Amino acid sequence: MKQSSPDIDKLAGIEYYTTEFDGIGGTIKKNTEDFHVQEIISKIFIDQVSPDQTTSNIFPVYEIRKKGMDSSHAILTLRKKTGLDLKIVGIKDAKATTIQYASSRTRRAIKNIDLGKIKLTLVGFSRKPIEKNNLVGNTFEIRIAEPKMDKLDNILQFLGDINSLGNYYGLQRFGSERLVTHLVGRAILERKFDKATEILLTYTTKYDSKFSREIREKLRDIKSNPNLIREIPPGMDIEKNLAQAIVRGKDSITALRTIPISIRRLFVQAFQAFLFNKTLSIAIKNNFSLTIPEENDLCFDVFEDDLIFGKIRKYEKEKPTDSRVQRLPIIRLPGYSFQPGKNRFDKIIKEFMKQENLSSKDFFIKEMQELSESGGFRQACYVCKNFKYKREENSLLVGFSVPKGSYATVLLRELIKPVNPIESGF
Repeated sequence: MKQSSPDIDKLAGIEYYTTEFDGIGGTIKKNTEDFHVQEIISKIFIDQVSPDQTTSNIFPVYEIRKKGMDSSHAILTLRKKTGLDLKIVGIKDAKATTIQYASSRTRRAIKNIDLGKIKLTLVGFSRKPIEKNNLVGNTFEIRIAEPKMDKLDNILQFLGDINSLGNYYGLQRFGSERLVTHLVGRAILERKFDKATEILLTYTTKYDSKFSREIREKLRDIKSNPNLIREIPPGMDIEKNLAQAIVRGKDSITALRTIPISIRRLFVQAFQAFLFNKTLSIAIKNNFSLTIPEENDLCFDVFEDDLIFGKIRKYEKEKPTDSRVQRLPIIRLPGYSFQPGKNRFDKIIKEFMKQENLSSKDFFIKEMQELSESGGFRQACYVCKNFKYKREENSLLVGFSVPKGSYATVLLRELIKPVNPIESGF
């Protein structure tokens, strides 16, 4: 019998733990310095970056160091201060210190700028702007405060299961305590754009702060009381722009387009992530192997010491000729190109789409084509490299690397087994 997840996890489709490990307890993100993440960029991209701008290497590449601010707001802040139109390849949480990389879309370069919470440093110049496929993964260094010290002796048991965890999308993908992004995405797929704006402005959960619940309750009446806009705090700039558009009489699609495209695209993607999590939960409940492919499965080839996944292939009984290669089962992400096959995961996700009254064509959104999603692929199991840990007084330091798209918090929830994920920093 699999251990059931806390209620808030279930709202994101995360219904079970993968391991039987008791959990060490403790809290993460007590301070932003307790959670450090740095992007791993491909060697091929790094090697072609030159220190000086040349006729071939024209695009500036920057390192962005930030703390206490999410990536989207960091980019908006830098644009306001410098005029730079920066392109990033990964979204990082606000409750962390992070190092990530960006390219400018123009030749104009700025050497260094320090805005306190954000530092921008010129690394060099590349032939093309940095792309998502240049991101390999992320390296984490995390402090777990106040763990149950007597449980730390059992951590070797956890290490034995570390590469068989379910590769869930973490709570951050859905808005953490609000858990709203996939609900907005669902409304957009239904073409209920009025409902999408209403959810963004007013939806709350019991995990929201008292202030958030109060201000969002007031926003239900924004059309008849436009002065409420003045009460929206700076940290709710998306909601403020949305409310201003509604007060000006704009339609819901126009209002939604006041949200930066990098954030706007997350809504439908979050609903894809929700369906993935639900599918993975059923697979875990039914004791599917997440690491050993079966007939009709799709697989990634992965080298044992690498975070880069090879081509997608259909399962073959013959083992790879290279003994360093492991084949990992894949779960499809639904989209307008989604054509389910006969494998064990496709059958589950096909049933969920039927329950949601959705078809593949719903993911092509004629009214907001920039939000259309063709689908995709994601490995079922968690891939973790170079895990290390160190005991300190009343804390445990852990470090590890994961492929792009995987969440450190998914590993940490299995290690900590929090009773209340929000109180524990998740």
